[in-house]
Formats: sequence, C-alpha cells, structure tokens
Amino acid sequence: MTSRKTYSWVVVGLLWVVALLNYMDRQMLSTLQPAMQADMTELQSATRFGYLMAIFLWVYGAVSPVAGFIADRVSRKGLIVASLLVWSAVTCGMGYANSLGQLYALRAVMGLSEALYIPAALSLIADYHPPATRSLAVGIHMTGLYIGQALGGFGAALAGRFSWQETFRLFGLAGIIYAVALVFFLREHRQTGRVERKFNSASLLTNLFFWILLFYFAVASLPGWATKNWLPTLFAGNLRIDMAEAGPLATITVAASSFCGVLLGGLLADRWSRTHLKGRIYTSAIGLGLTIPSLLLLGFGHSVLPISTAAVCFGLGYGMFDANNMPILCQFVAPRQRATAYGLMNMAGVFAGAFITGRLGRATDAGHLGSDMGWLALIVLLAVVIQLYFLKPTTNDITDN
Repeated sequence: MTSRKTYSWVVVGLLWVVALLNYMDRQMLSTLQPAMQADMTELQSATRFGYLMAIFLWVYGAVSPVAGFIADRVSRKGLIVASLLVWSAVTCGMGYANSLGQLYALRAVMGLSEALYIPAALSLIADYHPPATRSLAVGIHMTGLYIGQALGGFGAALAGRFSWQETFRLFGLAGIIYAVALVFFLREHRQTGRVERKFNSASLLTNLFFWILLFYFAVASLPGWATKNWLPTLFAGNLRIDMAEAGPLATITVAASSFCGVLLGGLLADRWSRTHLKGRIYTSAIGLGLTIPSLLLLGFGHSVLPISTAAVCFGLGYGMFDANNMPILCQFVAPRQRATAYGLMNMAGVFAGAFITGRLGRATDAGHLGSDMGWLALIVLLAVVIQLYFLKPTTNDITDN
C-alpha cells in the first residue's frame, strides 16, 4: 500500500517534467517573435504572426476530443511518450525551417501531438489519486505547465545569445531525451487499464452537467489563452520596453503566481471538499473572481506596478481555477469517460483560445490590444456565474457502473 501511494506521487513528478516541456516548447514562439521577424519578413505583420500561433490552437482543439477518446481505450503511457517524442522532434525541426509555410506545417503537427498529452495525463493522475489528494496532485502537475511557460519566456534572451534556430533545436533535443527515459519509468494504472475502461459515449453526451462544464471551461479559457499568447506583447507596448525584457517579465510573473495558485487551490479544494460537495467549485470560482480586476488593470494600466500586480493576481486566480478542472469533472463523469470528456473540454477551450489569439493579433495591429484585453473581464464574470449557479455535485467521485 505504501509503495503504491509513493508511486502515485512519482507519476505526478514524471508527468510534471512532460508538462514543463509541453508549455516551454509552445510558449517560446511568442517571445522569439522579434528574432524570427528579422529573418522572415513574412512574419513582420502581427496579424500574420497571430495566425501562426492560432494554427497550433485550431489543430490542437480539433484533435483534443479524438485524443481523449483514444486515451480512454489504449495505454495512456504509450500515448504520453509518443506525444512527447513527436512534439519535441517538431520543436527541433522549427530550428531548420526557412519559410512561413514550413512554420505553419510544423506548428500544425505540434498542435496534433501536444493534444494527445493532457487528457491522457490528467486521466492517469486522477486514477492514481483519490479525492483526498486529487486537486493537489493535479495542481502540482499544473505547476510544470507554468514553469515551462516561464522558461519559454527566455526565448528572446537565448535567441540574442545564440539564434532562434539554435534555441528551438536545444529545447527539442531535451524533450527527445526525456521521452526515451519515460519509457522505463512511467507505468499505466493497473485497475483502470485498457481492458477495464470500457467506454460508453452515450452516457457522456446525455450528461447535462458535462455540457455545463464544457461551456464554462470554454468561456474561462478566453483570458487564459489571451495572456499566454499576447501578454509579452502587451507588456512591451504598454511599458515601452524591449521584448527581451518584456517576455521574461510577463511570463515569469504570471507563471510564478500561477505556481502558487495551483498549490493553494489544490490544498484548499481538497480540504473544503471534505465538508462541502461544492468545495472545489467554490475554490475555482474564487480563483476566477480574482482575475476580473486583474484583466482590467492589465488592459488599461501603463506603468510597471499596476501591470505587474495585475499579472500576479491573474496568475494566482487562474492557477486556482486550473487545479480544479479535472477534479470537478470527476464529480460528474465516470473514470472510463474522463479522458474523452477532458478532451472535449480542451477542444472547446482551445478553440476559444484560437479565436481570441487571432482577434488580439488584429487588435495589436490596430493599436488597441490593451482595451480588448481589459474587456475580457466581463467574459470571466459570466463564467463565474455559470459555474456557481449550475454545477450541483452529489458526490466527490463518480464511479464506473
């Protein structure tokens, strides 16, 4: 029993590194923008660069439900390893691209391969961890995403020392090496492996609470993806600083506070859920509530203190939200359907992100990125209302029939 309990945390640690590589590889494109524009005149339009970031999201979103469906039927370990190996090879390949068409193709393949990871990983963690530790386990895993996001923010600094091509190659090689190591250390959960997890899509699609989760997750994802893809640009413009400084400032500020947010949200939700079935929902709502004033300050602030404070507050709140999405899903969806359900949620959230990424690219060219970012506060308020009013769990952990 002690050995199984220990390995459940080993799984979180192993997947933490994968999560770090996942976000590091996707995030650094936004901070490598100036260096890449110097070599490729095709990328000098913010709108066109926004499309380059958005194509990843459209493919990622379209593949997500398929990825979740696959993860509910095959070895999640194999899926995770294959996903990491492919997107790392693609990242390495970005360092050899010399045309916009090649970059579009590589980002599309990256979107496909990275989509395979999150549903499988969160489903595996949820299986290894009971309700008493589930939010904390998911929260710790999510810190890997934030650290990866922060490290990706150093892309411009690395490109200044080496080149943007060498930066892509270095990060890609690191992922390939770790994928090989993961083959030997990661194990599928025995009680919920491929044979036992028989899937019935009808019960998921007729689950009203799942559709509510799908909708509020998509709405809340708009500001999440907006800050991931455009916050460095917003910092550079509003604070009138170079991207080599704005990239790390924006990504590290949000990532560090999100790191604290997922841990706080995980601990609070696990404890609150012992005495109240809506404890995880309340924790998530508090987190989203913190992002509302943050978005207003980010959008309309023009000095370091209010913008940095807003970024910290946003990261803290969004982290609390992030830590509880899969645990809340576990209150309404059975284990055999969770990867598929999260894949569909990921699709909805990423499509929302692709829309807002392209929209803010056009806003940047038009000179009103800040105001458009600020008005997203109203979207978050809608998500909080939906979350609190409609989600009514009857248990902390739905089980298979």
